Amino acid sequence: MICVCSSTVRMFNMEAGMMRRNKLIMIAIAAVIPLAIAPILAGASTISSNAAKSPTVIHVVEHAITDTVQQFHPPNNSLGDVLGFHNPVYNAADTKQVATDNGYCIRTVATGKTEWECTWTTLLPGGNLTVEGPYYDDGTDTTLTITGGTGNYTGAEGAMLLHARGNPVGSEYDFIFTFSKDPR
Repeated sequence: MICVCSSTVRMFNMEAGMMRRNKLIMIAIAAVIPLAIAPILAGASTISSNAAKSPTVIHVVEHAITDTVQQFHPPNNSLGDVLGFHNPVYNAADTKQVATDNGYCIRTVATGKTEWECTWTTLLPGGNLTVEGPYYDDGTDTTLTITGGTGNYTGAEGAMLLHARGNPVGSEYDFIFTFSKDPR
């Protein structure tokens, strides 16, 4: 019986040690899990609060007074014709000049609904925004991609709605910049 007792005591001590070790492991895991999950939860709350914000929008009005077309085969429209411009840009109420723009377009469709592919920079207070995309001679609204910015607009992403207006239509254009990634 003595032999059995000593084995029983040793077995009991091993089981107690294993239970103690398991408890320590469980406590360590319980302490580490919140530390691992905290950054994920913080990021999720940041994402949802940003998603809840409405996007930043800048609305200005271009006065198309310097637009000049260089035609390859005057007086006909031709693939590759170039439209250059450097125009004053006004506030959304169209009462005060707040900026200028500078750019060019290349005619990509010369018959039917004529189309241009354009790139320009709007030089705003605090920085510049550059866009690229389509423009139609008939004044159809188009959406251009914001391809970059400087100053306050560094890292800008989003789109710009181009809307013909004025008297005659097309003598002025709404530039409505909507940022999908707020540059500020």
